Amino acid sequence: MQGLDAAAPRLRRVAMRNLELAMPETAAEERRAIVDGTFRSLGRVIATLARFPDVNKANVGRLIRYEGFEHFEAAKRAGRGVLFATAHLGNWEFSAFAHALMAEPMSVVVRPLDNPVLDELAVRYRTLSGNSVIGRGKDFLRPLLAALHANQAVGVLIDQNVTEDRGIFIDFFGRKACVDSGFARLAHRTGAAVIPGYALWSDQEGKYVLHFEPVVEMTGDTLADTQAIHGRLEAAIRRTPGQWLWIHRRWKTRPPGELPLY
Repeated sequence: MQGLDAAAPRLRRVAMRNLELAMPETAAEERRAIVDGTFRSLGRVIATLARFPDVNKANVGRLIRYEGFEHFEAAKRAGRGVLFATAHLGNWEFSAFAHALMAEPMSVVVRPLDNPVLDELAVRYRTLSGNSVIGRGKDFLRPLLAALHANQAVGVLIDQNVTEDRGIFIDFFGRKACVDSGFARLAHRTGAAVIPGYALWSDQEGKYVLHFEPVVEMTGDTLADTQAIHGRLEAAIRRTPGQWLWIHRRWKTRPPGELPLY
């Protein structure tokens, strides 16, 4: 947490700039409140992660519940695997962890941490409930495809900026954003069901609610499919803006000829 505290002023500036770009209709005071919410949400993610060794099938229901589980059940019956389109919204770590305890284990695609000691610790915690970790790398498609072929679920974080050589530009909060086009292509190729899913904190209930949305139908048009998936994500963020990780420079990659936004 010391590293986060030291970086907080810079991260707040990035978050305020993102809100200026994405939600220009909001006043400065509202933006500050949203950024405060982002840091509270991140604190809950870290605090919950520390509790993973003590969370089990008997007590997980006190910390989280499902909403929209029927969409997952229908996708499983289709038998082509499930791709959870998720994001740094709410508690992305706990959503997968809890799903393994409440339903069945799944795989999560992650970028290995730069620090090998921290990466080993992260993998150990992420797999405590029975999940498998697929590290992004040159061979990551093989275990991913194997999981889908076995009609399993795979969670992928889709909300990060990518470089132009890896992605395509879509509209996201009224701005062009460069996103990974591989997710939609993979879904169409495999026939896997695409389900947006997020574990959002409920102040009223004092616990997380794991929302599974209806399937996003893939058409084979990579741009249109990618736009549809991110349209769902944008709508979810707009409903609970204080739970998204605004501290990431989401609009860093610009179309050719555009000036930098940061």
